[in-house]
Amino acid sequence: MSQRIDWKRGLSWRGEQEGSVLSFSACTLLFGVVIVLIGVTIAWIMESGATDVFLEATRPDFEKIPVGIVGIANVGGAGASEGRMGVGARIEEVLKADLRRSQIFSLIDLSGLGLKAGELGPEPHPAFKQAAELGASVVVWGKAGIKGEGNESDVNMEAYVYDVGSDEMVGGKRYVGPPSVVRLMAHRFADELVFRYTGEPGIARTKIAYVAEQGAARELFVMDYDGYDPRQITADGFLNLMPRWSPDRRFLVFTAYRQRNTQTIDIIELATGKRSTLVSQGGLNITPALSPDGNFLAFASSHEGNSELYRMDTRTKVVQRLTVHAAGDLSPTWSPSGRELAFVSDRSGGPQIFLMSADGTNVRRLTFEGDYNAAPAWSPRGNWIAYICRTPKKEYKLCLITPDGQKRVQLTTGPGVDDSPSWSPDGRHLVFSSTMDGKSHIYMINVDGKDLERITHSGTYNSAPAWSPAS
Repeated sequence: MSQRIDWKRGLSWRGEQEGSVLSFSACTLLFGVVIVLIGVTIAWIMESGATDVFLEATRPDFEKIPVGIVGIANVGGAGASEGRMGVGARIEEVLKADLRRSQIFSLIDLSGLGLKAGELGPEPHPAFKQAAELGASVVVWGKAGIKGEGNESDVNMEAYVYDVGSDEMVGGKRYVGPPSVVRLMAHRFADELVFRYTGEPGIARTKIAYVAEQGAARELFVMDYDGYDPRQITADGFLNLMPRWSPDRRFLVFTAYRQRNTQTIDIIELATGKRSTLVSQGGLNITPALSPDGNFLAFASSHEGNSELYRMDTRTKVVQRLTVHAAGDLSPTWSPSGRELAFVSDRSGGPQIFLMSADGTNVRRLTFEGDYNAAPAWSPRGNWIAYICRTPKKEYKLCLITPDGQKRVQLTTGPGVDDSPSWSPDGRHLVFSSTMDGKSHIYMINVDGKDLERITHSGTYNSAPAWSPAS
């Protein structure tokens, strides 16, 4: 099979895809350490001593901006999709959650002003000047309602932003769309507020790809960043694992198990469902990762007998071997510049994090504390690498380390196995899978270790999250 990836034009492909059904209970991935079990999360289980992991809370980059939301008034029908909650109230609920998660804003109670959103127009109310006394720097209000009925209905939303310090209106937005995009309206407004005050894209419209159990299979899903609107992407009845995004958010690359002892690295276009195979070398082909510019695919393969790291040029399909070592190497993750890779190797005895240049040179060990460190994920800001560490109590937890190895932080504690960290595009949050509630689900946490939030609630097995780039 041959194929060509064009990140601007999409995926052109040719070749037949296999459709035979295969299920199996277990498959050893590499050097007897990583095991995939139906109904069990992917984990390295090894028994040996470990040194202490120190705990430290990171500090926020800046003071949060206090924002007061007077309200989003309901001015029309609730709509069937909104149940008993009116459209305005639903938008307000989502907006507040988005602003809280952004870590840019803190929410201030403006009830002391005695204002009602439904009585406000597009101009600031004189009482807004008193918002500073209640601690607010920004005041937000609006209205929303449904016009029309059935398939002819539309949601109309108007939202306004007043800056207390400058005593002026700094934003006014109007959104129109079907009832199905009510949450998207709130997400978009939240992202625009983040951009207005930081100059950076918000994360409210980002997506998270993940793996979910479907019978005896593992299939890929994509959901909103807050866990809503999950959508199934693959439906093979096989194992589809380790999804990673293309830089333009149009594609997912992942490991596909379609025959016993045969793993390929596939790519799927989300809008069309078109799917093709990128890597089909003999043996294991796992842990794919696209470079920040999409021009290279790093992955692990055992087709030459040992699990080594390779780099494929997605434009020419030329493959370069990056590592040459008797130990097993896997799980590459790119630095934001695309000039370096972090990866996992057991060349020091147990799995540890190593760094190297993108061409395979300048290999050096990064982690030294503990006998188990795996699943690295380089932050988009470049200042941290998240990974899974094993504590002295034999617990698998989420940790951070700086690329120079000088600072190390353990973010999570408590019961369960944590796995597969992935960064938000703003570098302020992480998602990961964990069995802390008994079953494998996906959680979000701030980079300072605060505001742990479970974002999947259905099913018995959700794992391997991958946070999309910003829209």
